[in-house]
Amino acid sequence: MLAVVCLLVVAGLPAGSSGAGTTGTGVLRVLQMNLCNSGRAGCYSGRAVRQAVDVIAAEAPDVVTLNEICRDDVVTLERTLRAARSGGTVVSAFQAAGDRPSGGPTRCNNGEPYGIGLLARLDDGDARPSVHRGTYPAQDFADPEERVWLCVRAAGLHACTTHLANTSAQVALAQCGQLLGTVVPGVRGDAVSAPTVVGGDLNLRAGGTPDVRSCVPVGYRRIDDGARQQILASSGVTICCRRAVDMRGATDHPALLATMIRSWSPPPPGLY
Repeated sequence: MLAVVCLLVVAGLPAGSSGAGTTGTGVLRVLQMNLCNSGRAGCYSGRAVRQAVDVIAAEAPDVVTLNEICRDDVVTLERTLRAARSGGTVVSAFQAAGDRPSGGPTRCNNGEPYGIGLLARLDDGDARPSVHRGTYPAQDFADPEERVWLCVRAAGLHACTTHLANTSAQVALAQCGQLLGTVVPGVRGDAVSAPTVVGGDLNLRAGGTPDVRSCVPVGYRRIDDGARQQILASSGVTICCRRAVDMRGATDHPALLATMIRSWSPPPPGLY
């Protein structure tokens, strides 16, 4: 029944519009991708960004969360999202992962900073979105890469992404707790009527040890790709549909697409 309602809402929107950034009830489409584009990992193909361009052009999402990318990849993919659908303002942000030995950013093989990125299509009225970023206090010191988080806060939407530790599940769980329990509420502030979406490769599974669900706040909705990529949404958002999108061997992860119905009803007092 929920899927039917979602499809009816989508069908009721004007062509080329998802209702993102609007008041009332609308549909929000979030696309999570891990592109394995550092050039250093065995999953690197050199084709992931081109494939991501094709997926974004075909799906025209409202939010794209990006892991394992080089800084200039964000520029290419922002241009693609802007061209995928008219209307609204597309904003982008990038955050480099830290490199503990050098004290600088981790770098791709091409010399660019390596890390995570975020694209979002906002209402034209969201003229001054703010970008928030940081490094987790919990890190696996056996791994030279320091894991980070990235968020964009706007009047109608808060969106965040991260790529958590892959060398220690306990560290990944601590980072997840920090993101959802401290970072996201801090970014939201008192603007709890706007929905929050989080996408990323959390390197934690539902049913795993530890279980990713143990760090998800009460009231949040969550879907995954059957493995470690997750998309979460705050109270007031219903995830009605999910779909794995084939990346045609360009990376070792499928893309994960979530379709959400959102309402501007504020969450119950004390939920956050």
